[in-house]
Amino acid sequence: MTDATAPNRPQARTVACPTCSGPSLFAPSNRFRPFCSLRCKQIDLGAWAAEDFRVPTDNPPQDAPYGDPRHQP
Repeated sequence: MTDATAPNRPQARTVACPTCSGPSLFAPSNRFRPFCSLRCKQIDLGAWAAEDFRVPTDNPPQDAPYGDPRHQP
């Protein structure tokens, strides 16, 4: 099969690696996608394990009752 008769295949995209911002091939051939390498993937996993990606919330006052708000007076 020549290129002229090959079925139209989607082109692999290059995206920015979430860890290092370097180019990363976003295709099934890249085992680490969307990361560029195993190192970047493990750095991200370590950040999740260390809870670096927490969503900040407002802390309730120290004297606030805890529990289900439906059962509060």
